[in-house]
Amino acid sequence: MRRRLLLVLGGVVAVSAGVVPVRSAARGQPAPGAADGAARPAKVRTLRLPETPDRYADVELPAHFKTAAVRRLDNTPSSNPVTDAGAALGRALFYDTRLSANNAVSCASCHQQRHAFSDPRKFSTGHEGRPTDRNAMPLVEVRYYARGRFFWDERAASLEDQVLMPVRNKVEMGQDVGRLVEIIAKDPNYPGLYRKAFGDPQVTRERTAMALAQFVRSLVSYRSRYDEGLAKARSRDDDFPNFTREENRGKAVFMRACASCHLPGGQDAAFTALAPLNTGLDADAKVADLGLADVTFNRFDAGRFKSPSLRNVEHTGPYMHDGRFQTLAEVVDHYGSGIKSHPNLDGRLRGPGRDRLRTSPGERAALVAFLKTLSDPAFLTDPKFSDPFEER
Repeated sequence: MRRRLLLVLGGVVAVSAGVVPVRSAARGQPAPGAADGAARPAKVRTLRLPETPDRYADVELPAHFKTAAVRRLDNTPSSNPVTDAGAALGRALFYDTRLSANNAVSCASCHQQRHAFSDPRKFSTGHEGRPTDRNAMPLVEVRYYARGRFFWDERAASLEDQVLMPVRNKVEMGQDVGRLVEIIAKDPNYPGLYRKAFGDPQVTRERTAMALAQFVRSLVSYRSRYDEGLAKARSRDDDFPNFTREENRGKAVFMRACASCHLPGGQDAAFTALAPLNTGLDADAKVADLGLADVTFNRFDAGRFKSPSLRNVEHTGPYMHDGRFQTLAEVVDHYGSGIKSHPNLDGRLRGPGRDRLRTSPGERAALVAFLKTLSDPAFLTDPKFSDPFEER
């Protein structure tokens, strides 16, 4: 068994038994302005990471992830490649509740591994209990989005830019990033992780963002039944030997009606649209959430939203930016018969393109069956992506 490194938040570093853990403030202090006695009892949060970091870089991916078409989608900057030590540090930060102002929530509170790092609630709950205004996007396969912009409205220019924006957001985590850096720097546990990741123990805002981005980019799902079937077939258009008849029928429907948006660019891996789309959710631009137009102030962007990867989509409901659809069947029904004629509706959903989406009830059920083959149980339970803190 590998030797484990035991770290206690706000306490001491140890690699052997007999050390008395120190109670952490995490989840134990009241929100700013809370009445005396309103806090939950303090709990010990112990960080357990392998002494030798798990493997996050240079993971052996299937052949269909190694094509030139997939490499063109990769938004990893040369200045911040994924490393084992960097992603391990990012994992600790991702699950650390001290990224919120009152130690109530972490990044993982709204991006849960068993839900492909999305939130099963229509709207997530921020550090003070208030709801956010959009559904939390799943973080699976975000590495394979060539535009490199993030959030439903793409207001973040890069993943490095994105990861600290929820931390600063007053509803979501409400933490001052400068104060966060001070907290992390004073913790006796983190400087060693920063040293492994960056060569010296200095804790900075930029390094914190880089480590979080490395962890999120490492969240690549590639062990689904679809991946297994593709490896056994001559092409994605052939029947997969590990699929049922209905699943193969659904795959044929997907390739005919959905692949131009969700599997573009001559690749078979990412299941991610190349740019924000207007998919006819609303009939006009007179809605509260204008999507990309809220950022660009361009009326032609009204109703356009970034699309997450379809990998593990069975586990990422509710769906769409506002969580309006509870089930995959509702989503498929929307594209089959519910598209509204918005002025900015994507051209592939008009005319002949729309005709391709007119499916029978049997075809829609088959399509749902195919989408479930994109589920990756190994990804949803992989220990290296899990919460490294033990709480008592």
